[in-house]
Amino acid sequence: MNISRRVFVTLALVCLFSIQALAQKVETDYDHSVNFSQYHTYSWGHVHADDPLFEPRIRQAVDRELQSKGWQLAPAGGDATLTAVAVKKNQDEYTTFYNGLGGGWRWHGWGDGMATTMVEKVPVGTLIVDIYDTSTEQLIWRGLAQDQLSDKPDKNTKKLEKAVEKMFAKFPPRAS
Repeated sequence: MNISRRVFVTLALVCLFSIQALAQKVETDYDHSVNFSQYHTYSWGHVHADDPLFEPRIRQAVDRELQSKGWQLAPAGGDATLTAVAVKKNQDEYTTFYNGLGGGWRWHGWGDGMATTMVEKVPVGTLIVDIYDTSTEQLIWRGLAQDQLSDKPDKNTKKLEKAVEKMFAKFPPRAS
């Protein structure tokens, strides 16, 4: 392989891994001993977001998904109680550029080139939605979503809606 092809392949792999690292990640888990068919109503407990404007957006997105599954919102005393927390943190992203790979293989590596690594702080949002059995106060379901945030609130709202939709795609869990 010639030098330019090696550089191209290396850069392509770096881009691929960078894109995958920043792709929206959604996970869910639940208490496998719980029969979710017994739940028909839910009420909201505490909802917190670093940006208070997102608190009603979280509720609306989750309400839309749960109501599409047949659950009904009760002002208080629902069969299940929901809580949600959304936080924003900066995550380091490393990008390495290679320059002047040199003319051949040496005992210490390829040529006399230089590598420059840059660190960029990328804002990442995390949303956690918990569902508790109201009567026992036991956690029965948890959804977690992470995604890179934009500096545009409208884009972040769309990412929130997509994350909640993915989170509840297989909800309620089927009995094991």
